[in-house]
Amino acid sequence: MIDRTDIGHRVQDAHGRTGILRDIDPTWEDPSDPPYARSQRPVAFISPEHGGREWHADPTTVTRA
Repeated sequence: MIDRTDIGHRVQDAHGRTGILRDIDPTWEDPSDPPYARSQRPVAFISPEHGGREWHADPTTVTRA
C-alpha cells in the first residue's frame, strides 16, 4: 500500500499498470455518482510515465514499483 510520501514516485496498480503517483485524496467523491448515492472513499491519482490520461485507483491496491 502507498501513502502521501510516495507522491512523485513510480507505482503499480492492481491491474499491472505503472505510472507516477500524483496525489491521494482520502475523502474523494465520484462526481459521476448521483447526489443521493455519493460516498467518500480514498483514491490514488496516477499518471502514465510518458504522458497520457491519468487514472485513479484504490490506494490499498497500489504498490511502489
